[in-house]
Amino acid sequence: MEDFVVSARKYRPATFDTVVGQAHITDTLKNAIKNNHLAQAFLFCGPRGVGKTTCARILAKTINCQNRSENIEACNQCDSCTSFNSGQSLNVYELDAASNNSVDDIRALVDQVRYAPQHGKYKVYIIDEVHMLSAGAFNAFLKTLEEPPKHAIFILATTEKHKIIPTILSRCQIFDFNRIQIHDIANHLAYIAKSENVTAEPEALHIIAQKADGALRDACSIFDQIVSFAGNTVTYKAVIDNLNILDYDYYFNVTDAVLNANIPESLLIFNDILNNGFDGHNFIDGISGHFRNLLVGKDTQTIDLLEVSPNIKEKYKAQSVKCSVPFLIKALTILNKADTQYKSAKNQRLLVELSLMQLCSLNMQMSEAEKKNDTREQKLVETAKPAVSSSQSAQPSNTSTQNVVPVAEKTNITQTNTTPLKKAILKTSSPSISQIISTEKKTENSPSTSTTANSTSNQPENSFTQEQLENTWLAYANNQKAKGKINLFSILTAEKPLLIDDKKIEYNTNSKTSEEVLIEEKLDLIGYLRHELKNFSVQLTYNVIENNDKKNLYTATDKYKHFLEKNPNINKLRQAFDLDVEF
Repeated sequence: MEDFVVSARKYRPATFDTVVGQAHITDTLKNAIKNNHLAQAFLFCGPRGVGKTTCARILAKTINCQNRSENIEACNQCDSCTSFNSGQSLNVYELDAASNNSVDDIRALVDQVRYAPQHGKYKVYIIDEVHMLSAGAFNAFLKTLEEPPKHAIFILATTEKHKIIPTILSRCQIFDFNRIQIHDIANHLAYIAKSENVTAEPEALHIIAQKADGALRDACSIFDQIVSFAGNTVTYKAVIDNLNILDYDYYFNVTDAVLNANIPESLLIFNDILNNGFDGHNFIDGISGHFRNLLVGKDTQTIDLLEVSPNIKEKYKAQSVKCSVPFLIKALTILNKADTQYKSAKNQRLLVELSLMQLCSLNMQMSEAEKKNDTREQKLVETAKPAVSSSQSAQPSNTSTQNVVPVAEKTNITQTNTTPLKKAILKTSSPSISQIISTEKKTENSPSTSTTANSTSNQPENSFTQEQLENTWLAYANNQKAKGKINLFSILTAEKPLLIDDKKIEYNTNSKTSEEVLIEEKLDLIGYLRHELKNFSVQLTYNVIENNDKKNLYTATDKYKHFLEKNPNINKLRQAFDLDVEF
């Protein structure tokens, strides 16, 4: 039976052009060989499985090739290339620093450096996992690395550059290898599958590439594992079953249930996921990535950031149309919070299910909030409209007073004949809330303006008492509490509003922070008060009264006297237990 060779070794790149995803490295090395600008020490650093040792071996083979091509590639036919391919080259010396990290190992290497090569121009020393060398080994290597013989070239490879001492780094040309992109890995796996007569679905290869996390060697190992599991037909289902990965369809179905505010459906899907042996944290992480992909897929400029197969990308584009950007941002915030709280939660399943309920409620809350804002604005606009009497309606159209009739009054007259268009007229012709407030400011600053005076003179200005003010104020606070604004409710109920005169209201707060919260709510609050008290001339001001009488307690005596004032029995307790106060 023929010996099996894993794909990572069998299809290991043998030339610079076949190296996957590291063009910036291979182009630099080829130009250095072409221009004869080779350094005598290289440091290849980067994640595992991205081609560091492979590039080191290709470089060692190419610089000793006797018949390099015009494309600066080894010929694979000369004596140097054939001996290298068979593993018998005396010009390439590989050392595993993980197991040979002592001073004696480096001294033995240094002793070999002074001997010139018998064939070829260079002797290449490849030291893998160089960060594993001891401090003494590094120091023993310094002088040779700084001034090696002309025929010696050192190539150091490591996954942890930060562990190498600066004196070594300063003597090397440093090349940083990148994680290999998912589409590059998928294309390479497709090439391997074709060479091995394996039928593979593109979605399956993309899942393998994602699981490899940028390491081509890991991707080849996973591919071999899947082929052993599924035979010569690698399907998407075979991959997710073997690698224990959640299917994309789960995330799309959960998102559909969330968009439809279908809480039972979302909980049943999550229960099915748990029954299939998946972890709740794995689901939270996956659905977070799904919503992130939906957000990315909404814009043509960012859709290329989706590292998925073309078919899955089309699904993301179709579902992203159903989701608004505010909804996706709020959903990601909820899922991120669940992700951070998952490990510390005692009931982790409940945490995930609660997050799903919050997601299902998002669309409902956003639509209800929009409806409430529209209703509140219409109420404020209707409050701003003067009551048009029959005598005003009967005025001749050519009188001078026609020019100063407010816009709201004109709208009210028009509505009598166009009832079906009431909503459209309100949105297009009625003054907005900001216009009402600006009208109020103009009234305060320039009361002599005839137009403003005429427009406000027709507003309802019913008188009200302190008790009516307090009841209306409390009703507004309770409404905010019902909406979940507990902080605002506490601020509004901390003090009572004061009726200064027929239309001026003052409210005292004890901090600047509370005042800022109240200022943000002033528009809604004053509109509510005007509507409920039926007085459009109501004015509201806030005063910050900080409590500066509080005495700071620094010493033990001050603290003891403070508590003694509150409870004289503390002194009896101190005497009973013969306690002392540190004066």
